Amino acid sequence: MQDNFTIDVENSINSGQVFLWEKNEDYWYGINGQDILRVSSSGKIKTFLNIKTDFFREKDNLEKIIRSISKDKITKIAVEQYSGLRILEQDPFQCLISFIVSANSNIQKIKSSLEKISKEFGTRVEFQNKEFFLFPKPEILAEASIDKIKHCGVGYRAQFIKDAAEMVLLKKIDFEYLKKCEYKIAKEKICSVPGVGNKVADCVLLFSLNKLEAFPLDRWMIRILGKYYSDKFQLETKTITEKQYIILHEKIVSYFGPFAGYAQQFLFKMERENYQKKWL
Repeated sequence: MQDNFTIDVENSINSGQVFLWEKNEDYWYGINGQDILRVSSSGKIKTFLNIKTDFFREKDNLEKIIRSISKDKITKIAVEQYSGLRILEQDPFQCLISFIVSANSNIQKIKSSLEKISKEFGTRVEFQNKEFFLFPKPEILAEASIDKIKHCGVGYRAQFIKDAAEMVLLKKIDFEYLKKCEYKIAKEKICSVPGVGNKVADCVLLFSLNKLEAFPLDRWMIRILGKYYSDKFQLETKTITEKQYIILHEKIVSYFGPFAGYAQQFLFKMERENYQKKWL
């Protein structure tokens, strides 16, 4: 990464990508699968497993990406306001379950449910003199009873969580393969998981599987496209069908280019901040 692109830890963590994070004095602490990350304000990471991680995707050529997505006045303003914002590279299984839980919910509720899941099914560890619960492994959730999962406040999504864990366990969903294959193939595979539609799939692809052309379209992004880009992306309704989603995604990538996911993240962050919406 270029020296002139510093990481804005606060804004990157508070941008709807992750949920099992909390700030303690000068550090952010987050659960990332079977690891815990402690992140300083400068982006320096210490991990429970003591392994290197590229959580803030420092391998990405930010100069090239920002030049590529800065297509118009709106994107340029968003990029300027939140210049240190990063796409995060998360543990794929935790990311998949997190966004299954996120359907029709808000950030505080998602965080609460995921914390309960970790406490109920994850391993308790100590790190930096603090207690944490790692995210449960697929085999634990695959064997858990639906009622026990439901007790974590996830409602009807309990079955989806169990099904997703079983598919990962049986290698029907192979994250290493999905990281390497092209976007459309990976998308189709992730969408085969019960409870995973286009938007959830795109979140998982963007935030954990290296698919930077993924552009999650939730109600916020539909609102943003309608507000700023009505001339480019004609939106008839506030909700879109599966077919409309795919057509719209193709138009978006054709406009923003191969790093469209970064454009999505900058626009999403800016608009939610404009509405003063709560984060973690």
